[in-house]
Amino acid sequence: MLIFETKDSKALQLQQIQLIHFKNYSGQTITFSPRLNGLVGQNGMGKTNLLDAIYYLCMGKSYFSVRDQFLVEHGESFFRLVGQFELADRKDKLVVKVVPKQRKELEINGRVYDKLADHVGRFPVVIVVPDDTQLIREGSEERRRFIDNTLSQLDADYLRSLLQYNKVLKQRNALLKQWGGRLLSEDLLQVYDEQMLEPAKYIHARRAAFIEEFQLPFQSAHQAICGGAEQASLRYRSALNETPLLELLQSRRDKDVVLERTSQGIHRDDLVFHLGDHPLKRLGSQGQLKSFILALKLAQYRFLMVERKVPPILLLDDIFDKLDPQRVQQLVEYILKEDFGQVFISDTDQDRISKVLRDNASSQPRLYTVVDGTVEEQNLVSA
Repeated sequence: MLIFETKDSKALQLQQIQLIHFKNYSGQTITFSPRLNGLVGQNGMGKTNLLDAIYYLCMGKSYFSVRDQFLVEHGESFFRLVGQFELADRKDKLVVKVVPKQRKELEINGRVYDKLADHVGRFPVVIVVPDDTQLIREGSEERRRFIDNTLSQLDADYLRSLLQYNKVLKQRNALLKQWGGRLLSEDLLQVYDEQMLEPAKYIHARRAAFIEEFQLPFQSAHQAICGGAEQASLRYRSALNETPLLELLQSRRDKDVVLERTSQGIHRDDLVFHLGDHPLKRLGSQGQLKSFILALKLAQYRFLMVERKVPPILLLDDIFDKLDPQRVQQLVEYILKEDFGQVFISDTDQDRISKVLRDNASSQPRLYTVVDGTVEEQNLVSA
């Protein structure tokens, strides 16, 4: 069990969502349970789209790195999301308005945000989807995204530093590409280098501290899901662990000019995953990979809850697939016996999800079927 004090945490819940022309939803309003919600339907019916809409309300963007223009229902010219949230004794109405090729608007209680960054972290959220195994199998960008997603919901200065660093990095890379493999102005390059130093220093320090603090909740979650059968670990890898950024940039300047891109910096950081003494990327089975990812995300949930004193909304998309029955049972027990807040679970197996909900009647469960972008609540007793 996790050794965390969470008695002071406040309850966050999405009471209701309205979707208009979002992906395959033409128009739908859904009211949710404050604790446990099950979504059942075949693949391609809209379960993941609904969870992504909830994520969009919380983070101001899709989880799947999809451009807003591709989130609009086919044949329509805009989409709109409305969420009714409750946090302790505060009620918030969030409206998202997106018209492609125009500036999207996020409006909280009638006030339009000046910047999207001002919204991130207001409604903490953690999502788990089948493609999250890319965190292990794909390149370092996915793993940095995991760190950035966590810290951006906790630390506005981190998010500002990240946006500033990425802005300057983009400018530096554009300059290198413009030069076409020739060094035309060391002074101009030096200006960009110096602008990257402060945000990079802050980002590196926060990432290093986060991974150190994250080890315990991650290992505890992994032990709970796997029944203590396997030992997992993670390590933060960054060139800045050993060398200051300015020194790195200067030592790689000639190479950067040839490559026409910036080859060193916090945008090259990585997380290294191990199962026992072996790299997980090479040896993990499907079940081991999924258990690792679930532990990573549930530990992210715990970390956010402890730091924010607010249980995030937890979105679990098709999590039971490729898990043996024992791991499914351990996972469900871990989630529902611990003090998680509002949880959404999607599944293709109605009998399985109905049993999970009925076995946890104290969590005020509600079951919804999803068919072609239409959501209907079911009588759980007869489901």
